[in-house]
Amino acid sequence: MTVATGVTGTLSGGAQAGRRLAVGGLPLVADPAKVSPKDARELSKLYFDRLQSLEEGTEEYSRARGTLIEMNMSLVRFSARRFRSRGPQEWEDIVQVGTIGLIKAIDRFDLSRETEFTTFAIPYIVGEMKRFFRDTSWAVHVPRRLQELRVELAKARDHLTAVLDAPPTLAELAAYLEITEDEVVEGLVAANGYTAGSIDLPAGDDGEEQGHPRAESVGSPDPAMELFEDLHTLAPLLAKLDDRERSILRMRFGQDMTQADIGAELGLSQMHISRLLARTLSELRSGMLAER
Repeated sequence: MTVATGVTGTLSGGAQAGRRLAVGGLPLVADPAKVSPKDARELSKLYFDRLQSLEEGTEEYSRARGTLIEMNMSLVRFSARRFRSRGPQEWEDIVQVGTIGLIKAIDRFDLSRETEFTTFAIPYIVGEMKRFFRDTSWAVHVPRRLQELRVELAKARDHLTAVLDAPPTLAELAAYLEITEDEVVEGLVAANGYTAGSIDLPAGDDGEEQGHPRAESVGSPDPAMELFEDLHTLAPLLAKLDDRERSILRMRFGQDMTQADIGAELGLSQMHISRLLARTLSELRSGMLAER
């Protein structure tokens, strides 16, 4: 982006050119992205000083702020290098969130504090990057409180292991962090959500990938289990019925006989069979619901 602020000076000779101020108090920066970090530090002071006297929302304010952002992008790239182990596929995302941190730093920087902008901005930039990893790197969504507790537990475990020459107990971790043992357990359980393995990978002992995929050993609901539970509950209820009631059930549901055929078999009317069947089924249904 080419930035012009309505001034006549140009940036062509490093910091020395940066000091050649024109009307309006700012030099013309033709390509802010190509300004060296050393020159950016000196020019940033000029732009921050000018920014304080400009009205927010005006075109001149936006141009000065945009120039500051582009001139200091080297801070974002410098901070992003510490996370290069994450791989090139995440580099663009890291730079983007780091730029958010840079913008926050620019909007909150105060020249009167006599602090170098670089010193002020780096924590904002790195903080945004860490927040990005904390919020996106977990395989399972975990509340931020537990994400932060996981980090504290890891540090405490490393420290106590070195001091005690043995892995710390729950009580030792709780005492060191001044939290309860239940909170330690909660943090340790939450840490399991940080990474997740694919169930399509071969399962093996000691992390070795061998044998059949884990998906083949993962259980699923068995429809027959519910039927088994119902039959297991029904059996003692059937035992409590008298012989005639069991015979009616057997003929109706086992032999698929009609109520009229059952009545003829037992010497009873179809209406009588209907009442007996309804009463028996109601008793069985109530008994099964009571068992559950």
